Amino acid sequence: MDATTAAIGTALLLIGSNTFGFLYSYVVLNSNLFAKYRIQSKSYKKGLFWSRMPLFLFNLITLISLSAFGAYYMFDFFETSWPAWWVIPVQVLAAFILDDIWFYAYHRYLHENKFLLKNIHSIHHRATTPFPLEYLYAHPLEWMIGALGPVIGFGAIILVMPINIYAFWIFGLLRNLHEIHIHSDLELPVLSKIPFISKTRHHDDHHAKLTGNYSSTFPWMDKLFKTDF
Repeated sequence: MDATTAAIGTALLLIGSNTFGFLYSYVVLNSNLFAKYRIQSKSYKKGLFWSRMPLFLFNLITLISLSAFGAYYMFDFFETSWPAWWVIPVQVLAAFILDDIWFYAYHRYLHENKFLLKNIHSIHHRATTPFPLEYLYAHPLEWMIGALGPVIGFGAIILVMPINIYAFWIFGLLRNLHEIHIHSDLELPVLSKIPFISKTRHHDDHHAKLTGNYSSTFPWMDKLFKTDF
């Protein structure tokens, strides 16, 4: 594997997961297939899906470009061979924990700082009844600063050991899919039973009430600081 392969793999991962998110959103908004699993009773506004597309596509193209360039120029820090069995799960878990700490602190500050809430974060909160692709319907500065979470996570890992490219990809894929799902407004039976992971209702309540439930991947930061519903 070389730097170009790492960059292409990163881009394909984001394209694939967001293509799934695109199809998932279209089905949620235009069919009754998942209607019985919806959390909120409010109906979606007509034309909402396509009205969100310009900002979503701008953010997605920017995200893919920055992630691919990042993977290319970080390549010397990657371990590309298959490691010992414990390395990938440990690195993925460590990245998730550190990313979630950053996300909680930053997300809560976006709400508590009235200027940032009005001028930056309010765009994302136009999604009072969210659907999957609205995870990336946000002011570009918001998600770019939020993306420092994975940088902090993998930056800490590199102080101890090389970053495994497969851990990097698995984290990116799972993080992306989880964000897509918690914006789906759906409480699906299987996914709602996964322990320790934040459920859709946790984040859906945040969108409905515009306060509390600031965590993303895990609910424990909200429990620790008593900001959970």
